[in-house]
Amino acid sequence: MKSNTSLFFIFICLAFSFTITSPASGNPESPDPPFLINYLRMEDPITFCGETVPLDNQDIRERFEKEMLLSLWNRPQVILWIKRSNRHFPLIGKMLKDADMPDDLKYIALIESALLPHAGSSKGAIGYWQFTASTGKKYGLTIDEGLDERRSLHASTRAALHCLKEYHGVFNSWTLAAAAYNMGLQGMKTEILAQKTNDYYSLYLPLETQRYILRIAAAKLIISNPEKYGFLFTNEDLYQPYTCERITFKSPERLPVRIVAEAANTSFKVIKDLNPEIRGYYLNEGTYSIFVPAEASEQFHSRYTRLLEQWMSEETEYLYTVKKGDNLSIIADRFNVPLPALFLWNDLEIDEPIHPGDRLLIYPQK
Repeated sequence: MKSNTSLFFIFICLAFSFTITSPASGNPESPDPPFLINYLRMEDPITFCGETVPLDNQDIRERFEKEMLLSLWNRPQVILWIKRSNRHFPLIGKMLKDADMPDDLKYIALIESALLPHAGSSKGAIGYWQFTASTGKKYGLTIDEGLDERRSLHASTRAALHCLKEYHGVFNSWTLAAAAYNMGLQGMKTEILAQKTNDYYSLYLPLETQRYILRIAAAKLIISNPEKYGFLFTNEDLYQPYTCERITFKSPERLPVRIVAEAANTSFKVIKDLNPEIRGYYLNEGTYSIFVPAEASEQFHSRYTRLLEQWMSEETEYLYTVKKGDNLSIIADRFNVPLPALFLWNDLEIDEPIHPGDRLLIYPQK
């Protein structure tokens, strides 16, 4: 076991050495790749939202260099950061500019979720900006069985900017506002009162929060100058922003998402991918503003009206009245449909009983 452990350690060290010595000159054929230490030699001050990271403090410098090395070690993750940021940062950056807030705040979303809408944490935080349900609702996000706007880039960014601006008003520091975003407003207030300092870099905070600003600063440094760290991209390598347009429509009752997809001349999957806040297969009654492929927006409403009328007229044809002795398995076998489909069509819980006289939607296979 000891021998195997030693071999594994040697393998990891060799892999690390190979991975982090990509040419920084911009020339993939460079015969003299830089030593890793070159990546840690900072020529200019490191800042976050215009506030300087005090690298003259040896403790801060060591912790910052650790975050740089950890990020550069995980080069596949950095590649995905850069590729996704080309897709999502334009919208976040515009919203920050419109709100007169620092552009550096966009890196919070990168660190929180790697710019993935379905990212989740063990604490129940979800989405691009990692809101818990209670905090998301506090800042105006809809979070229910039908929609979870924590997964919407536009809605969650709006909420995050509201939150961060509020925190900045409390601390008059974007560094403290961002740190409070990580650990909570009341927690940050308490630590400032208890330790009698409002300097983030002098506060003893939870270890995750002590790392937080330094992780963001490291990500900013790498992504702002990827070639320096050996990440060489063409525009074709990057993920492009979605070509889509926002449309608004009303759902008069519980409506299958597939009807919206058909009205948009696209697939169920495309609608779900463009609108990750939509949960499940149905939209509840209400007004919706969603993204559809750009080429589908012009005639969307006329197609939607026609498909909606057709679906509502046909819906009664697919209603089945539960009889005495029925259960869901018997009904599924009778109509030759998968049992899970009955749960989906009728919004049933797995242990929810049915009773004689209940009406179930059943779409027989064609």
